Amino acid sequence: MSNACLHSPSTARNRQPILAVLQDVLPVKANILEVASGSGEHGVYCATAMPGWEWQPSEPNPHARRSIEAWREHAGLPNLRSPLALDVTTLCPAGPFDAILAINLIHISPWEVTEALTACAGRRLSEGGVLYLYGPYRRKGRHTAPSNEAFDADLKSRDPSWGVRELEAVVAQAEQHGLVLERVVDMPANNLSVVLRLLH
Repeated sequence: MSNACLHSPSTARNRQPILAVLQDVLPVKANILEVASGSGEHGVYCATAMPGWEWQPSEPNPHARRSIEAWREHAGLPNLRSPLALDVTTLCPAGPFDAILAINLIHISPWEVTEALTACAGRRLSEGGVLYLYGPYRRKGRHTAPSNEAFDADLKSRDPSWGVRELEAVVAQAEQHGLVLERVVDMPANNLSVVLRLLH
C-alpha cells in the first residue's frame, strides 16, 4: 500500500452504517458523485461492496486527491474513477447522477457550500435521484448531544463560518431545488444520515 494512502479513524467507524443506508435507498446500478471525498476510503469500501455502482470521487485538496488516487490504484476497482479536482461552489459536474454524496462536509465549510451543493443536486441528479448528507446536526434549534455542542464550538473557533447546521435549514435550502426529505437515520457518534430525493 502506498504511503500516500491516508487513513481516517472515523471512516472505519461509519463506513458500514453509511453503506447500509445507501444500499437501502439506491438501486444496485447507480452513477454516484461523492463531493469532498477526503482520504478516499469511503469510495473504495462502497465500490468494493457494490460493483454496480460507478463511483466518482472528488476533492479540492490536492494532498487528499493523491490519497484517493493511491487508494484507487491499491484497490484496482473498475467502478472507482479517478478523483475530480472539484470545488462545488465553482463547478457542478455534468450528470446525470443517481446520487450525490457529501460525508462530513457541510459543517466543515461555509454555508455557501451547502447552497451550492443543493443547487448542483437540483440540476444534476436524475429524476428520483438522491442527495445524501452525513454528519452532525442541530434539530429544532438544539444539539442532539453534548459532544456535538462541544464540536460545534470547536469548529467555530477554527473558522466562524463553520458549524453544526440546523437540519431544518438544510432541508429548506434543498427544497428550493426540488429536493424532498425522505428519511433521517440515526448513525454512530451522534451523527445523522439525511436522505433527500429529487422530485420534479
